Amino acid sequence: MSTPTPAADSLVLYGQTFQSRLLLGTSRYPSPAVLEAAVARAKPAMVTASLRRQGSNAAETGASFWELLRQLNVPVLPNTAGCMTIQEAVTTAQMAREVFDTPWIKLELIGDDYTLQPDTLNLVEAASLLIKDGFQVLPYCTEDLVLCQRLVDVGCQAVMPWAAPIGTGRGPANPYAMQVLRERLDVPLIVDAGLGRPSHACQVMEWGFDGVLLNTAVALSEDPVRMAGAFADATQAGRDGYLAGAMAQQTAAQPSTPVLGTPFWHHD
Repeated sequence: MSTPTPAADSLVLYGQTFQSRLLLGTSRYPSPAVLEAAVARAKPAMVTASLRRQGSNAAETGASFWELLRQLNVPVLPNTAGCMTIQEAVTTAQMAREVFDTPWIKLELIGDDYTLQPDTLNLVEAASLLIKDGFQVLPYCTEDLVLCQRLVDVGCQAVMPWAAPIGTGRGPANPYAMQVLRERLDVPLIVDAGLGRPSHACQVMEWGFDGVLLNTAVALSEDPVRMAGAFADATQAGRDGYLAGAMAQQTAAQPSTPVLGTPFWHHD
């Protein structure tokens, strides 16, 4: 199979094609204007938003915010952020479908309010219920291989493992598990949570992940608009590097210029 060219290499989720492999969150920005400029710079595939959002100012939670989302001309991916039970997540998803008029949902079911780790015991059941209800589910999960496989088994056509706990910016905390996950699953994998620097995004994309979802790393940077662009560029660079195929690592130095014999003046 030939390697796709960058122009023809698109992200496909549930049969829908997206030109960007970056998804962007919409909370904690200094102002709606900065959010709008960051989205314009990054040109993400989707922006995420929650009905249960808790903003730092009225403009981030009121009707003007929802109007801003509509004006961005970017598909909205509603999420169930803050939900702690299956019923809570299902009800929130159903409300979001009505508000945003979309079957897409980023499923968040939190099991620990300190690390915000997904509830790995109930996540699969919640995903199964939503898929049966007609949703196109993108589940936020850990990098656990068995959990991700179970999510695929119940019908998730993509999964969103974390790199590290939400908002930490630590980058991939368990590279081995993430790379095994990429090797074993054939569905699109979008790294969601824990990335803090553009180099982190580039790294996971070089491993073969299909996309990244960011929020805090952009929104809380000193210059969110520039950082949004940096992450967009790094995400694409990582993807291009993966498609290009990196050289094999060597245990010893290898000359970059071949040596054919020795110069004549070195001979006796």
